[in-house]
Amino acid sequence: MSADAPGQNDHFVKVYRRKFRAWRGTRPFWAGLFTILGGIPIAYLPYGDIKLGNVTLAMATTAGAGSLIIGVLLVTLGLTMWFHHIVRVFAGVAAILLALISIPVSNLGGFLIGFLLAMIGGALSISWAPATPTAQEPAKTDAQTEPDPAPHTDDDSGADHTLETNGGRHSAG
Repeated sequence: MSADAPGQNDHFVKVYRRKFRAWRGTRPFWAGLFTILGGIPIAYLPYGDIKLGNVTLAMATTAGAGSLIIGVLLVTLGLTMWFHHIVRVFAGVAAILLALISIPVSNLGGFLIGFLLAMIGGALSISWAPATPTAQEPAKTDAQTEPDPAPHTDDDSGADHTLETNGGRHSAG
């Protein structure tokens, strides 16, 4: 058994980790993760409460619905980057636009935390490109390994008469 092949004694966590790394490598994983993490504070912070001793500060604003919509859309775009990586450019541009819109709508884009995470995620999504498969040499068959036969000539001298076969013209002219 080779060292790369999963064997009987290979722990299932290693197998799942290897599969996850292969899955992660075929899509803009970090772009989706940053976009999802950017959407959470944008959606949550306008509805959050801060307790300072006996005093509760409510962060609820009139733009809470807009913040919730922007946050949910950013989470959806992050999942789209993961599972439909064909539309990664659209999702990246939409994430950047929603992050910019969140600055005036959602408490400076979730106190700039969500804004920065969503901007980084959108930029990573736009710049990500799938890896090109490595070109492997085709396996040579027995027919390809044999040398080509010599061109047929009418005389026994073995000389090449391409000048006569081309109508008296050189191949370059």
